[in-house]
Amino acid sequence: MPPQVGLTRIDWAIVIVYAVSTIALGWYFSRNQESTKEYFVGSGNMNPFLIGVSLFATLLSTITYLSLPGEVLGKGPVFLTRLFALPLVFLVVGYVLIPVYMRQRVTSAYELLEEKLGLGLRLLGVIMFLMMRLVWMTLLVYLASKAMTVMMGIEPKWIPLIVLVTGSVAVLYTSLGGLRAVVITDLMQTILLFSGAVMIVIMVTIDFGGFGWFPTAWHANWDHQPVFDFNPKTRITVVGTILSVFIWYVCTAGGDQVSVQRFMSTRDASSARKALGTQMIVGASVTMVLSLVGFALLGYFEAHPEFIPEKLSLKENADDFFPLFIAFHLPMGVSGLVVAAMFAAAMSSIDSGVNSITAVVMTDLLDRFGLKPKSEKQHILIARLLALSIGATIVFGSMYIGNIEGNITKVTAKVVNLFVTPLFSLFFFALFVRSPRPAGVWIGMILGIATALILAFSGAVVFFLHEKLGIDPAMFGTEIITKIDPVTNQEYRLANDPISFLWIGPVALTVNIASGLIACKIVDIISPRKEINQ
Repeated sequence: MPPQVGLTRIDWAIVIVYAVSTIALGWYFSRNQESTKEYFVGSGNMNPFLIGVSLFATLLSTITYLSLPGEVLGKGPVFLTRLFALPLVFLVVGYVLIPVYMRQRVTSAYELLEEKLGLGLRLLGVIMFLMMRLVWMTLLVYLASKAMTVMMGIEPKWIPLIVLVTGSVAVLYTSLGGLRAVVITDLMQTILLFSGAVMIVIMVTIDFGGFGWFPTAWHANWDHQPVFDFNPKTRITVVGTILSVFIWYVCTAGGDQVSVQRFMSTRDASSARKALGTQMIVGASVTMVLSLVGFALLGYFEAHPEFIPEKLSLKENADDFFPLFIAFHLPMGVSGLVVAAMFAAAMSSIDSGVNSITAVVMTDLLDRFGLKPKSEKQHILIARLLALSIGATIVFGSMYIGNIEGNITKVTAKVVNLFVTPLFSLFFFALFVRSPRPAGVWIGMILGIATALILAFSGAVVFFLHEKLGIDPAMFGTEIITKIDPVTNQEYRLANDPISFLWIGPVALTVNIASGLIACKIVDIISPRKEINQ
């Protein structure tokens, strides 16, 4: 399988046809929109299968699509044990959270917070959601565009242009078509994602003349990944992975507007559970296929060391071999299909994020404070203009976000977990605690967020203490290392995290809820409740 040089005209044609078709879909669905309910939740009667696929596509993103093969290739397969968390996620979300949420037919999830927690905490939830989604989308568009420069065989200076094209297409069809356009394009994107990954496994199997690439023993390239380790620095363990994934899924389903909005677009709790089940099944299937991609790439590049660029190593640069293979080791036309899948993964997160942010801004800010337009046509027009503006903000931010240091999986977990668990804790107190005290909830939020920050950036804190105060990193069980970005060729120094990213969510959520409950009891003692202040 000799390497090619970037994409061919046929590959580019496939990518362009895909982009044009998504815009056409947005225009098609825009013709029948007569209310914001149709625009934001598809009139609350959408197909649960489509909603489940859309949930999967939204939460997957290009980052996960790239990181899973890289994780398996460079670190080891234990991250696959995340699949064991999914049945428990289905039980908790499907039979504990969904029935409570579906009794409240709202456009924005954060409407549910004001009645018991007050306007201040409702607005806090809105602000955290906006920060989470804006940071998340800005990060993923940049990382996707950075990876695409490798696939296309072009220089990093073209990253801003790729960001502009990807973001503009996604924002255009989202602002036109609303949630229906988002859901249908998410189905197309999921098919592309799955097909692209399967195609890579098939091509490597053909090259080997069978499944000789599949590892039959623990590879020397992989980390030590035990079932459990009392050393918090151990990056991946079986127990830590299952617990972290369980917390992330539950908190995302129960606190992120992107998920709650999709549950609200179904007919009832039973339909919402079917959507959740579809999400779990599709997610598990794609995870297994992407893991096979990681195994296949490891076998392929070990068998063909002459194809490994001079600056890359299978251990240190594992995330880069997936885009490298797509660009230079797939037949004409197949590369275009997989690159289109990469565009699809980026756009599936942008479209859902933009639509959800628009719903929150309209409902929790404009409508809540009496700025609601007089007619439904004006309401839809403003929603579309907001979607365009939000999308433009994301595209602009992605152009200038700069270099992201570290392994993609770790960076993503750090950014997302700062907001996911605090958001869910607000809903926990609002919907599952009988008489929460806003002051106590605030205290829990502050302590939970502080915990997440310390855990997420423990390496950065150690690096700062070393550089500014001369403190030996060994005191914290870590060290300073030097790395080179293979795309930009820039050198940077950082400290290894003394605490694994897997523990950010579980520990932060525990601190948040426990301290919040204790603080609510203390507030009750100090200031006995006479009435609930709204």
